Order: sequence, then structure tokens, then C-alpha cells
Amino acid sequence: MTLIFALAEASLELVPREIWKHPAVKRNAEKRGKKPGETLLDISLHYAAMKGLQGWEKRGRPDIVHTTLLYLLGTPLCRRGLMRIYVHTVNDLVVEIKPETRLPKNYPRFVGLMEQLLKAGRVPEEGEPLIRVIGSGFKLIIDEAKPSYTVLLTEKGRLVCPREVAGLLIKHEKPLVIVGGFHRGDFSHYLYSFANETVSLYPEPLEAWIVSSILLHAYEEALGLYQT
Repeated sequence: MTLIFALAEASLELVPREIWKHPAVKRNAEKRGKKPGETLLDISLHYAAMKGLQGWEKRGRPDIVHTTLLYLLGTPLCRRGLMRIYVHTVNDLVVEIKPETRLPKNYPRFVGLMEQLLKAGRVPEEGEPLIRVIGSGFKLIIDEAKPSYTVLLTEKGRLVCPREVAGLLIKHEKPLVIVGGFHRGDFSHYLYSFANETVSLYPEPLEAWIVSSILLHAYEEALGLYQT
């Protein structure tokens, strides 16, 4: 039994060409000794430049990806090899994260790692990659992982107790869980078409890593991973 986890439309991308010349973007890139297009888009650094970008409210939050992946990769479920992790970016790239990956807890180091990934397509660049871009389009995750059942988590879904969702997931050999990797807004409409069910774990919006922790803890309990 393997749980497939997808962090969808995640706010992870390099600075787009249309704002390369903005003073805030140029200043940050020069400070780091890089070209603007080789740096991660980050709303805390590029807010003034980003406001002209289409859909800017869902972009520029790589910290969401960092925090969520740190949690996922540290879970008993992942450590036992019972989970496959994908990041689907706001630009429609699909990234596969191997369960043995150990991400840097230091955020600036994580930023450098993601810049390397988005430039070279893999980390490390030589040898067997632990993190790699495998293509584009969310459907690629469906084709690669072949989930037997898919649940999308959204505050617009049916309000369900986490234990109930976990009980549903363990009935399937390869369930897929979709969590949004963005700060504001909603999933693009087409993503709903991949879900067999849309559920909410709490009546108010929660951060991606909180939603993930609530559900995965319930799932691990349902699997009996904490039994002695």
C-alpha cells in the first residue's frame, strides 16, 4: 500500500522574464551574484514587481513548499517507504521527490537547491537524482502513479472528520491526496476533474503543512504505524 501525495499548483518558480528589469528583482539578483531569471520568485522580496503578474496572489511563496516538504519527508509514512511525493508547480511543472531525500532545514539553502532544480531539471546534477522535473501537466502524476482513488482537500469540499477520510484512503491500494501549495485563491477548475471526492478537514482555510499533518497523522494511525 502506497499513499501518493501531490502538492498542487505550488508557488515555486523562477522569476519570470517580464519582471527581470524591475529594481527589486535586479537588486536581489545582484546581491546574490545571479541573473534575475536564475532566482526564485519570492513575494517577500519581489512584492512590488509581482503585482503586475497574472495570478500573482497564488505565486511567490516557495516557503510553503519548503515547510510542507520538510514535514512530509520526516513522517513515519515516508520513512517506511509508504509514500510517493510530487510537487506540481503553478507553471504546470511536475517534480518528483524521492522519499530518501533530506531537504536542508535552512531556508536560504533550500532556495539555492530549488533554483538549481528549476535550472538543471534535477538535484543533484550528477548521479542518481533525488529530486527531478519529470515533465509538465498534472495528468502526468496520474499517468505515472496510477492512483486507485483520489481525494482533493479544499475548504469548499464536504466537511469530514480526518479519521473518516483516513478510513476511506486505506481501503485503496494507491490513493492520491491533493493539497494546494499556494497561499490564496482556489485550485484551477480542471484539477477538480481528477478527484473522486473533494473534502474539507476544517471549516476554515488552513496552511498546506497543517492540512497535510492532520490528514497524514490520521492515515498513519489508521494503518497502525504507531502500534508497539
